[in-house]
Amino acid sequence: MSKILQVEHLVQEFDLTQDLLDRVRFKDGRFTMERPVVHAVNDVSFDVETGEVFSLVGESGCGKSTTARTVIRLHEPRSGRILFEGRDITHIPQKDLRAFRRQIQMIFQDPYASLNPRQKILEILTEPILFHGLALGRAAAEEKAVYLLERVGLSAEQAKRYPHQFSGGQRQRIGIARALAVEPKFIIADEPVSALDVSIQAQILNILMDLKDEFRFSYLFIAHDLSVVKHISDSLGVMYLGTIVERASKRALFSNPVHPYTKALFSAAPTIDENNINQSQELKGEIPSPIHLPSGCLFHDRCPMAEPECASAVPALREVEQGHFVACHLVKEGNAEYKRDERSAQV
Repeated sequence: MSKILQVEHLVQEFDLTQDLLDRVRFKDGRFTMERPVVHAVNDVSFDVETGEVFSLVGESGCGKSTTARTVIRLHEPRSGRILFEGRDITHIPQKDLRAFRRQIQMIFQDPYASLNPRQKILEILTEPILFHGLALGRAAAEEKAVYLLERVGLSAEQAKRYPHQFSGGQRQRIGIARALAVEPKFIIADEPVSALDVSIQAQILNILMDLKDEFRFSYLFIAHDLSVVKHISDSLGVMYLGTIVERASKRALFSNPVHPYTKALFSAAPTIDENNINQSQELKGEIPSPIHLPSGCLFHDRCPMAEPECASAVPALREVEQGHFVACHLVKEGNAEYKRDERSAQV
């Protein structure tokens, strides 16, 4: 299977002060220059296979959405490489972005804010079709728009309404239809169900999976809910403070989480299984500021297993079994912490 997306050592930072005078600080009796920077994404690497659903999961603020927006070039990356179908798109000029963005579309977390409130749904859907020349005239574009609306569970009559006349779940269906309108090969779904009721979440997830099978595209799926990513993912990356600490197939990650942070995420997830293999692990302290990152392992201040080495050396993301990568000094192949329990829950 070929790789449709390759992200290599991606870094994204945001300056908090743009003015020179804002950077001047009086400290210890003298003036100094400071450059406060938010380290949003720190050396992130992952691949997405053609036809695969790759999910990024982690706490709010860990850099999942910033990673996605940098991949689609809504933010210019500070360093690293982004390859789409083997082509380096990291720094392609603005004039070439039009063709690229037709291939990669995004479904946003807030379905209302992402829709133009002054346009009817039919206009919202036909505009990108006509812009990219994907229909011979407006009539053909409207016919395609109505088909997409019906495909996501809405009717042709509803195409004449405005976004405010729909519920949250219906707006998200419209967002999905709009993403499909330009026939993309890759879709980034940024928390597409987090703002919806649980009953509606399942419907939207089922639509996303049915459309993937029908239109044969790939997903980068962003979520913080483990039950959601378990339902939709083929493989996952667990993010903490802008870096991926564990990456594996769905089966490997859910049956044998290895990194202490991944174990804590599973421990915090609600369950009714009294025999759940993931025992409670309470994390100490608060999430560090992305402006002043900790030295060494970014998780060492909160890790219940941390050793002196963790505070001084950055752990490399290394393979501990085929396709299972972990960034932790304490985890080595054959280590007791890593041995797989063959009786673990089936995925």
